[in-house]
Amino acid sequence: MIEAEDQLAATQVRISGSSFYVAMLLMPKPQRRAMFALYTYCRLVDDIADDGTRPRAERALELERWRADLGALYAGQPAGRAAFLEEWVRRFDLKLADFLAVIDGMDMDVAADIRAPDLATLGVYCDRVAGAVGRLSVRIFGMEEERGQELAFCLGRALQLTNILRDLDEDAGIGRLYLPRELLTEAGIATDDPSAVIADPRVDRACRAMAAQAMDHFAEAKRLLRSTSRGYLLAPRLMTAVYTAILEDMLAAGWRAPRRRIRIGKPRLLWLVARCCGFG
Repeated sequence: MIEAEDQLAATQVRISGSSFYVAMLLMPKPQRRAMFALYTYCRLVDDIADDGTRPRAERALELERWRADLGALYAGQPAGRAAFLEEWVRRFDLKLADFLAVIDGMDMDVAADIRAPDLATLGVYCDRVAGAVGRLSVRIFGMEEERGQELAFCLGRALQLTNILRDLDEDAGIGRLYLPRELLTEAGIATDDPSAVIADPRVDRACRAMAAQAMDHFAEAKRLLRSTSRGYLLAPRLMTAVYTAILEDMLAAGWRAPRRRIRIGKPRLLWLVARCCGFG
């Protein structure tokens, strides 16, 4: 338990000042603590997938151990590293399948560096690393089941596509490229080499096509949030507002090299918080 508390505290320090952290502060204490625990879990397994200092087989084994710990947790047995999730699994009826889906997404990154996946593969990846987290989150938010599942899909997809567009250079630096093959082909780019793709001016066209998809998903998320009142919705409203603003800034700046990483400054973040609190 001491180790779990240390992990949760480290997570809060790691994300303090971020839009996610501010969104969590808007929630009641039980939901806030549950979301920090969920985020900690996601960071721990994501760090395994991104650890380029260790062989792939070793990282795959580490993810398999997480699967075993989660299985033990849900079987009522000593859960090892997953023990810090126990209270929230019980309190919010969080599903094992969704925790395992996140690991399945990490496994896709561990098995091989993803480079220009087709749209279907990208869809599977997004569902695992973002949609599954969304499904866990909406249970913590207390949303009605069907509406929550819809929000988990569209907001999870929008956030993941926005992160892909924001992290082009960082991902290329570790040999990954999440822009889908079909959009690259439409832009006239035949290679899947990450460094070559992000240096090609035509990447802007592919990125704008993906941004349009993300904007459609954000629009649907906003519609769902406007049409429901059940649950603690300030957090997803703020995440929607912040990431929509980030995407709009990226669209204005474009994706031709050299790129700068788009950030939301503190004054603008506080303005978005006030707008979400005041107008929903």
